[in-house]
Amino acid sequence: MTYLLIDNSNTRTKLCLADKTKLLAWQAWLPTHEIDHPHLAKVLGDLSYDAVLLCSVVPAKAEMIRSFFAPAKPFHKVTCDSILDLTIDYPLPQQIGADRLANAVGVVQCHSAPAIVIDFGTAVTFDVVSAKPAYCGGVIAPGLGAMNDYLHRKTALLPLIELSEPEHAIGKSTAEAMRAGAVYGYRGLVKEILHQLLREISGDVSIIATGGDAALIAAGIDIITKVDPLLTQEGLRHLARRNL
Repeated sequence: MTYLLIDNSNTRTKLCLADKTKLLAWQAWLPTHEIDHPHLAKVLGDLSYDAVLLCSVVPAKAEMIRSFFAPAKPFHKVTCDSILDLTIDYPLPQQIGADRLANAVGVVQCHSAPAIVIDFGTAVTFDVVSAKPAYCGGVIAPGLGAMNDYLHRKTALLPLIELSEPEHAIGKSTAEAMRAGAVYGYRGLVKEILHQLLREISGDVSIIATGGDAALIAAGIDIITKVDPLLTQEGLRHLARRNL
């Protein structure tokens, strides 16, 4: 069976193909604000797949995506009621974002628990999975890109910069100063959140980073075990295998 996996996040919607054992080569993405039936039809073309799994944090777009595929294809939307192969130790599980559940599933299947998954997206999320394994909760903070964009939009003279490793802490231009503030400052935020989380978790904890800014920020944080850019997709593949 071939699955179409859809990760419908706030900024981008990523699509890929998988079977029961691996992710396949085809992948595509759309800006989430462009998601509608014509755009989905165009990006999918004559692609062949047997079933669809959707992970969404954008309810209006999730319903549009569901209506495009169902009932023509078997369809499953990830929720706390999905078969996860981990338990949930959280008082209001319906409040857990589907992407956070996918990351928790991915880290159990591809790495080890206990674990912390850091997902660098529009928001940066820190999700804790116990050794049981169980999803235990975590932290949500503004994403690096969102902070960078906020400075540009809320000030008259600060430009929108391209984020990369700073050459110096002492910036010799506005862009250099902003880049140092963004990257070094963001690493400080991540380190302090990890420090606080590790005080509350027992065992040898794996710290796995994923998402768009993961490689840049993790490069300066030694305690991050690994950067896994495919963690969410691997979680979705396992969820598709168990729920479709």
